[in-house]
Amino acid sequence: MTAAAPSSRPELGERELIVLMALLMALQAFGIDAMLPALGQMAGEMGATGNERQFVIGAYFLGSGIGAFFPGAFADRFGRRPILAVGLVAYVVLSLACALVTNYDLLLALRLIQGLCCAGLSVVPAAIVRDKVGGDRMARLMSLIMMIFLLVPILAPAVGQGIMYVAGWRAIFGAMAVMGVGVGIWAWIRLPETLQAENKQEIDVPTILRNMGSAVFNRGAIGYVVGSALVFGSLFGFLNSSQQLISETFGMGDYFAVIFGGAVIGMVAANFTNSRIVEKFGARRVSHTALMFFIVISIMQYFSAGQAQQPLWQFIVLMSLSMAMLGFIGANFSSIAMQPFFHIAGAASSAQTALRMSTGAILGAVIGSLYDGSARPLAVSMLSCALLALAVVLFSERGKLFGRRQV
Repeated sequence: MTAAAPSSRPELGERELIVLMALLMALQAFGIDAMLPALGQMAGEMGATGNERQFVIGAYFLGSGIGAFFPGAFADRFGRRPILAVGLVAYVVLSLACALVTNYDLLLALRLIQGLCCAGLSVVPAAIVRDKVGGDRMARLMSLIMMIFLLVPILAPAVGQGIMYVAGWRAIFGAMAVMGVGVGIWAWIRLPETLQAENKQEIDVPTILRNMGSAVFNRGAIGYVVGSALVFGSLFGFLNSSQQLISETFGMGDYFAVIFGGAVIGMVAANFTNSRIVEKFGARRVSHTALMFFIVISIMQYFSAGQAQQPLWQFIVLMSLSMAMLGFIGANFSSIAMQPFFHIAGAASSAQTALRMSTGAILGAVIGSLYDGSARPLAVSMLSCALLALAVVLFSERGKLFGRRQV
């Protein structure tokens, strides 16, 4: 995948770009969500107990967050394609290794390493999109990418559950490897190099640190990076504890895939809607409005979870609405935060993704570990994260929301 695209190759169109970027990112999502139905069986077979089963997810999240610091700088020097190639090879090889492991601690170590080595699959697509477009148009493309990407979290638990019933949980890792090979072949054949020669950066540690620092500590960007880390940290908390919540709290383990998919489908609808309205109303107006609604819905979830026996339908409806608001927040926050950094898109994407993912992973692990047999800890965490996200966005916007100001 390191070679430049042949000049005779038909140009990669916008639709194909959107689908390919979505599938590259979706490999990460499949590696998380396909595991969810198997966590109980996996933990039982290897002797893990209680909330320890969540570490299979948390280790991957944490590795992805830490690993995201590195690929952007190399992508700014050597191009986008080589870094994607490294991530794809690591994804396939380490998936096969996870399929063969028999020790739980070793499985967690391999998942952490896999997250570290495959972080480029999350970082580089945003840099590729930024290479091509900016502003609200980038927000529109990222929304369409996220819409397709989110089909994977909806389908992955059902796919994982089906694979587990037919061939056991280890075959889920085999399916990950097969998907990695398929997407890798497509990218090798069709994806051109998007980094322009004049934008190449030297591998100079002070320069890299300076570029990353500017991408994170720019006042117009930091509120959106930290804000998305907070709200998605609460989502990671749901992902970590979803198998226990649905199977144990609500006693619906046999229907896990359907219930989980129902909660996530709101994000797909939101990203599609966002792609239709963001260029008209602006990424700031749309995302700020969504954050306000997210706070209101979190308050409703808090009171709903406080009931002696929370009805399942209330939990699912409110979680679906919360995730729908995240659909309006995610792509827009990311696009706003990336807007000032066209010339260092790789380093900016690395630094911002690393901060989002590592913070979100830690928050998600903490929230998941608070699981006490009810949805109350999750509800409290969602509301707290939403209010903190509002505070940091207000800092970036100097106290004024709903504008169309470009950073």
